[in-house]
Amino acid sequence: MPLEAPLAPPVERAAELNRRFAHHAATEVLAHALHDPEMGNAALVSSFGAEAVVLLHMASVIDRTTPVLFVDTEMLFPETLEYQREVARHLRLTDVRVIRPDREAVFRNDPGSNLHRRDPDACCQLRKTAPLDGALAGFDAWVTGRKRYHGGRRAALDLFEADGGTWIKVNPLAHWSTSDVQDYIGNNRLPRHPLVARGYPSLGCLPCTTRVAPGEDLRAGRWRGRDKDECGIHFVEGRMVRKAPGRKPA
Repeated sequence: MPLEAPLAPPVERAAELNRRFAHHAATEVLAHALHDPEMGNAALVSSFGAEAVVLLHMASVIDRTTPVLFVDTEMLFPETLEYQREVARHLRLTDVRVIRPDREAVFRNDPGSNLHRRDPDACCQLRKTAPLDGALAGFDAWVTGRKRYHGGRRAALDLFEADGGTWIKVNPLAHWSTSDVQDYIGNNRLPRHPLVARGYPSLGCLPCTTRVAPGEDLRAGRWRGRDKDECGIHFVEGRMVRKAPGRKPA
C-alpha cells in the first residue's frame, strides 16, 4: 500500500500499534500490516521452513499478491527449496522473490563454501543479512513468523517492533503456541515441510542445522555447540534492532 503522508518514527508507531492491537487476532494484525496506509509498503519475509506455511497461507487469503521475500543462502536443504516451490504453487502466491547472496561477495569471502565453519556469524551476514537488507530497500515494514515459544531472545516478542530507524517489523504469530500452529496447519490441510517428520522442527542452512532429540528445545538443532541462536537478520550487535546501510537508528 503506497504512503499518503510521512510516517511517524518507527519507535512511536510500534508502541502505538502494540497498544491498539494487543488483543487482536493474528489475521487482523497481518491484514493491517499489508493494507493500512500508515504501514507503508510491506513485505512478508519467509524461510519456507517448518512453520512458515501458516503465515504464508494467511497472506494468500488476505492478498496473494503480497511480496514474499525468500532468502536462498545457497546452502539450504534441497527439501526446503522444493518445499518453497510447492507451497508457492499450492497457495497461488504471485510475487515470491527469491533473494540470493551477491556472487562476487561470495567469491571473495567464501570461495570454498566453508566460512560457516570458521565464522558462522560472517557466513550469515554474507549469505542472509546483506541480501535481505538489499531486498528490503523500498519497503517500510516487513512481516516475520517469529513466536514467543521459540524461547531465547524471542520470549518477550511484541506484535510490532521498531527495526532500527528504518522499518516496522510485524510478528502476527508472536503470541501463538505450538499447538496453535499445528492445529492451523491441520485444519487448513496445508503441506508440511518434509524434514519436520525426520526430526527437524526448526530449519536453517544444511551445514548448521541438526536433528532435535525428544525433549530438546525447538531450536536446539540450530548452530549446535556454538554460542549462537540467531542468524543475524533480527539483531545488530546482539540487540533487537537493525539499520539499513547509510541510515542511523532512531
